[in-house]
Amino acid sequence: MDRVLDVVPGGTAGPPPYGFEVGYIEPGGSELRRPLSDVWAVRFEDSAPVRGFKSYKGQRHLPGLWWSSTVGGHIGYESWLERDHVMLLDFDPTVVGVSSQPFWLFWASEKGKGVSHAPDYFVRRDDGSAVVIDCRPADRRKPRDWAKFEATQVACGQAGWEFRLVGAPDAIMVRNVRWLAGYRHPRHRLEPVALALRDVFAEPRPLVSGATEVGDLVSVLPVLFHLLWLHDLAVDVSVPLHAESLVSPEAAR
Repeated sequence: MDRVLDVVPGGTAGPPPYGFEVGYIEPGGSELRRPLSDVWAVRFEDSAPVRGFKSYKGQRHLPGLWWSSTVGGHIGYESWLERDHVMLLDFDPTVVGVSSQPFWLFWASEKGKGVSHAPDYFVRRDDGSAVVIDCRPADRRKPRDWAKFEATQVACGQAGWEFRLVGAPDAIMVRNVRWLAGYRHPRHRLEPVALALRDVFAEPRPLVSGATEVGDLVSVLPVLFHLLWLHDLAVDVSVPLHAESLVSPEAAR
């Protein structure tokens, strides 16, 4: 994923006053607005979206909900770009929590004008660290957007969070992970078959030949793809998946 640049195109010569505040929704539904320094420990990965996902005839982007096996529920997205990144976050074994539109960030521009921005996602990793993510295609990042991304990066630095500005992910990886995502639901984990597959792939071997050794491909492959989704078994998703793809024991995390 690409990161926000240290020098933002179209940025101003000096930093704005900022004075960050954060608006968010508590689990009980109450809306709060507090200084950034007071919210660094809030579990934003559990927050409800601070704004809705609009849907109307003729709109350019297609919003929707992604069922996440990581959180066991739906995560909203406003475009296919966001959907792809939510899917990749769901596939990432280090991610333990994700929320969409987690909070409003408020600050003052250098002219004293109030500015606000709702980042696309808040991510919690298994080591406790956090990442705030904005999704925007590289060719659609306007100067006004860069100013907001720069301010968000500054705010995240103050809170101890990482900030990422992401564009289109690798197309081959997206296609591979999208295929595996079709088998992400726990219903595909049939344990007798899963145990046999882990035994067969204790040493790297081609995908189809190993699956054939366990049984009928129609019943075995969905379990194998589920194990690959879970990273119980590993395969290189940076190259196209095919019958001869090498499947290995659990990948190192």
